Amino acid sequence: QVQLVESGGGVLQFGGALRLSCAASGSNISVMAWYRQAPGKQRELVATITSGTMTNYADSVKGRFAISRDNAKNMVYLQMNSLKPEDTAVYYCNVKQRVETLLYDYWGQGTQVTVSS
Repeated sequence: QVQLVESGGGVLQFGGALRLSCAASGSNISVMAWYRQAPGKQRELVATITSGTMTNYADSVKGRFAISRDNAKNMVYLQMNSLKPEDTAVYYCNVKQRVETLLYDYWGQGTQVTVSS
């Protein structure tokens, strides 16, 4: 069982920056990711990072957001720069835990990011 605790959300203005953090308990964490869900929309992938630190980003955040992780601390971060009102959403941390040949998905409780114009 993995528990995730997110922090770092807030309210800020267009063009601002924010860093989200997510602490994961447990071991054998493989891929870590951030998703977001805006009001009335489906949850969407923002960025992923493998245990080998390969990253992948949604087109909408490329060049503005950066995902990173600290494997020793089981932490994943999302640095968000040049924020836009359309980045307003609840941001969720997601991790996959490998147990033998299986991967299990875990989600954080979500943290609200609001960007005003």
